[in-house]
Amino acid sequence: MEEKRSTNFVELCGVCAEAPALSHENHNERFFTFPLYVERLSGQADIPRIVVPHTLLQTIDIGEGTPLRVTGQLRSFNNKSGEGRRLIISVFAHTLELSDAEPCNHITLDGVLCKPPVLRRTPLGRSICDMILAVNRHYGRSDYLPCIAWGQVAQLVGSMDVGSRIALDGRVQSRVYSKQLPDGTSEERTAYEVSIMQLLSCDGGMLDV
Repeated sequence: MEEKRSTNFVELCGVCAEAPALSHENHNERFFTFPLYVERLSGQADIPRIVVPHTLLQTIDIGEGTPLRVTGQLRSFNNKSGEGRRLIISVFAHTLELSDAEPCNHITLDGVLCKPPVLRRTPLGRSICDMILAVNRHYGRSDYLPCIAWGQVAQLVGSMDVGSRIALDGRVQSRVYSKQLPDGTSEERTAYEVSIMQLLSCDGGMLDV
């Protein structure tokens, strides 16, 4: 069983929002995708996209409204089609099972800053920091994952240099925004990022901030 204290581990409990649809094929394996509705304590929801191998779907019958527990990794893909976002973020499922558990949205990451963090303030004066974390996979590739921090955590991360190592607990967040197109019209899109809840030390303990 996969250990939670890894460089990239996601656990989600929610409800399938749409039936799985074919995403792509690679090395004679078909991969499907579907949105998972995960409610927050506030009553709002995050809707991360799940990518799952067909071999996993053969073991379970999934449709709209199916309650699920998903574990896996948050992955990035560089979209070269010229349409939509350049960086595609999704959860690659390693396990998939029926579950009536309470909503859960938890991710742990351990990686390095690959761009200077951007520290700013909201109109109400709260600190917020955007960053990109590079997280290595086991076979040489890396995922480049957008993260966001608030308050004291934002101030701490905002002072770090490129190459600094960061370990964190958080959740996979989705948010809708309006993209202005070259023809003057706008298009509604969804962005995915990691909302940092807690920084961790390299040995997995909590850091005081």
